[in-house]
Amino acid sequence: MFGKLAADVLGISDIGRIVMPEDYNKTDSDDYVFSEENEKIYFLIKSKTDEYCFTNRALIHLDGTSAMSKKRLLRRSPYYTHRVHHVHLETAGTIDLDVEIKFHLGDREYSIDVDKKQIELLKDLYKALLKIAEIQHDNAHALELSYKGLDSAIGAMGRVTRTDNQMADQLRSLNEYTFGYLHSQHEKYTRKDFGEVYEKFINT
Repeated sequence: MFGKLAADVLGISDIGRIVMPEDYNKTDSDDYVFSEENEKIYFLIKSKTDEYCFTNRALIHLDGTSAMSKKRLLRRSPYYTHRVHHVHLETAGTIDLDVEIKFHLGDREYSIDVDKKQIELLKDLYKALLKIAEIQHDNAHALELSYKGLDSAIGAMGRVTRTDNQMADQLRSLNEYTFGYLHSQHEKYTRKDFGEVYEKFINT
C-alpha cells in the first residue's frame, strides 16, 4: 500500500516504455490497425494502463482506467480530421525518472510519461509530430486561401449583367465547377497518410 501511494505521489506509477517494432504484434493496439489498407505502426508507447499507437494514419489510444482493471476505452483519432498542435517535450530533472511528451490532437490534450532512459527515441517522435503539425498548418492555410479565391471569383461573376437564360446556364456551370474545385482542393490539402514523415524521423 505504501509503495503504491509513494509511486502516485512521485508520479512514477504509470511511466510508459517505448515498444520496439519487433514487439508490436505483442500489443493490444496491433489488433486495431487497418493493415488491410496499408496502415502501419511507426511508434508505440505502452504503460501499465494505456497504449499510445502512432500509425501513418492515426493515433490509436487504448485508455485504461487503472492497472487493476482490464477494461479499456479505444479512441482512434485520424490525422485528416484531427490536427496536431502544441507539441512539447519536457526533459527530466535530476531526480525525475521520466520525460514527458505533450501535444494536442484535435481538441484532446495528451501528456505521456516515458522512461527517461528512452529520451533519444522519444525525441524522434517529438520531431515527427512537429513536422506533421507544420504540414497540417500550411495545408489549412492554403485551403483557406483557395476558398477565399473562389468566393472572390463568384462575387465578380455576380456583378456582370446577363440575360435570364445566360444566368441560368452560368449558375449550372458555376455549380458544377465549384463542386469539382472544392473537392479537388480538399483532396489536395487534407492529408491522410503521414508515413513519409514518420519514416524520415523515426529511427527505431
